Amino acid sequence: MTVAAILLVYAASVGTVGSRLLGRGRWALRAPLLGIGTYLAAAWSVVAALGLAGLTLAVHATALGGGLSHLIGACVLRLRDAYATPGGAIVAGLGLTLAGAVLARTAVTAVTHLRAVRQHALRHAQTARLVGHREPALGAVLVDHVQPAAYCVAGPHPTVILTTAALRTLDPDQVDAVLAHERAHLAGHHHRLLAVARIGRQVLPFLPLMRDADAQITRLVEMYADDTATADRDTRPLATALVVLAATAGPAPGLAAATTDAVQRIQRLLRPAEPLSRVRRQVLRAGAAVLALTPVLLALAPAMVALALGRVPTA
Repeated sequence: MTVAAILLVYAASVGTVGSRLLGRGRWALRAPLLGIGTYLAAAWSVVAALGLAGLTLAVHATALGGGLSHLIGACVLRLRDAYATPGGAIVAGLGLTLAGAVLARTAVTAVTHLRAVRQHALRHAQTARLVGHREPALGAVLVDHVQPAAYCVAGPHPTVILTTAALRTLDPDQVDAVLAHERAHLAGHHHRLLAVARIGRQVLPFLPLMRDADAQITRLVEMYADDTATADRDTRPLATALVVLAATAGPAPGLAAATTDAVQRIQRLLRPAEPLSRVRRQVLRAGAAVLALTPVLLALAPAMVALALGRVPTA
């Protein structure tokens, strides 16, 4: 029961305070992909902690004790003692209910969200191909529209879409930069990162971290695409294109070049910050790994301690 309580405290603490701590530093702006990984690790560690809290409550009074024991090659009865749950079957039943609820909500939310996103992307890509025409020289579908816009739609038929107004408004270097940005989204499968963040938010919408992770990852994938698009070219054409597109931007059905924090992204492109040092990157990667592994390590702590102290025979 102590382990379950610790896991619940961990989930509540990280879920409420984690977003504030992660948002304090500006390091994520200098390493967007690392920031994305850290936010996802933190958010999903909360989901894992809640599910594992329920399982640890159920270990003592159910067959889960035997399964976990065999998994680590230990004695059933003594390992159950390590996970002793005051309250017996009632508390164990509550634990199984919690674990089952977390698992079921996550599975249903993921299936529903992914199906809806896939269907929307498929319909939009098909519509764009019907009303527009593919321009091989651009590697995009050109749609006749009075609003300058450029965006991509992932899914079964990944498509970069550019409006005729954008083609008229932007110069060739700016068009190339914007298309490189959109292709970076598709090549990096950024829609999957956004889906993971949004599923987490829908599973636990009442926790600040889940809401912030969704918003921050939406912003960071745009910055990461900016970095990829300008890795071997001047940043000014993309910055200028963002100014033009942001001034007339409307709601976009996909990942669009100028719909998220355009001002901050323009400043970032025109005044690039120093990259993070190798040491700091390694420390941040280690921190993300710790966040991801902490719920599992906490759940297995009693078994590992019992084994280490020799209280559970392995033969």
